[in-house]
Amino acid sequence: MKSSKPTKSRTSRGKAVSGRRAEVSRQTKETQITVAVNLDGRGVSRIDTGLPFLDHMLEQVARHGLIDIALEAKGDLHIDAHHTVEDIGITLGQAIAKAAGDRKGIRRYGHAYVPLDEALSRVVIDFSGRPGLEYHVDFPRSRVGEFDVDLVHEFFQGFCNHALTTLHVDCLRGKNAHHNAETIFKAFGRALRMALEIDARAADIIPSTKGSL
Repeated sequence: MKSSKPTKSRTSRGKAVSGRRAEVSRQTKETQITVAVNLDGRGVSRIDTGLPFLDHMLEQVARHGLIDIALEAKGDLHIDAHHTVEDIGITLGQAIAKAAGDRKGIRRYGHAYVPLDEALSRVVIDFSGRPGLEYHVDFPRSRVGEFDVDLVHEFFQGFCNHALTTLHVDCLRGKNAHHNAETIFKAFGRALRMALEIDARAADIIPSTKGSL
């Protein structure tokens, strides 16, 4: 993946490395997924999930989060997309958690409001070390093209459980299901960008009075 000039950050062992990058693979009887991320990237993405609408949504996360993402997934789509979407959320969460390392110096909290025409969504994230999802989205129809919108929840649940984040997702208004989903994923990307940004004033500090996340 292309990336901007790497910056010094830390791994989970506290060793300084060049850039915050990680690659994770997940191989099950249902899915085969590989994800590589660069948290200090330029929003470059190369995504192939077999689900064109999900590809489009994940491209929004990369671009608006300024996270380079290379993701390839093969799943049992002949059954339905549930396993594939959930496992992509799991694997992306694992990759971002691994790239963030001990989370020293990150801002920890991020939030964003994103509109698209009549739709407006808000996403708030805390890299707390505790998984939790509050998801309040009512789609006006059950599918966007061939994509089942119920699976948006499964993606975020998988992400939270494995990135160890608290995540609040609220679609505040919208009449077009595509617009609703797109505002959610764009806001998610921008919230990630804010939360994972290194605070120069606190580059060697864990953002918690407990001393760990």
